[in-house]
Amino acid sequence: MDKLGRESLLYDFYGELLTKRQQEIYENVRFGDLSLSEAAASYGISRQGIHDMLRRADEALEAYEAKLGLVEKYLQDRKDGQKIRELAERIRSTGDMALLDGITALARQIEER
Repeated sequence: MDKLGRESLLYDFYGELLTKRQQEIYENVRFGDLSLSEAAASYGISRQGIHDMLRRADEALEAYEAKLGLVEKYLQDRKDGQKIRELAERIRSTGDMALLDGITALARQIEER
């Protein structure tokens, strides 16, 4: 996964845990069109201040993920869902009902998480 994709997922899962000001600046710089200089002028702080705030926010988001692992669980669930769809399609195309064991095993893994 690319850096922007990971930042987006981390923010989606944990962004509400940042302060409102951090959220606003993070969204405007990371996902919007503001450069560090433009954000600095807009928020009345230095460019370095914006940079430091973004770094601290990234560190906080990574720390939440390290403790909670929600993004990793989400990504694993997506992979497992894709495997289930692939197995179901193979059953549909081949009629091989033995593939149901794979679907059952994946479902059990998902339920146990």
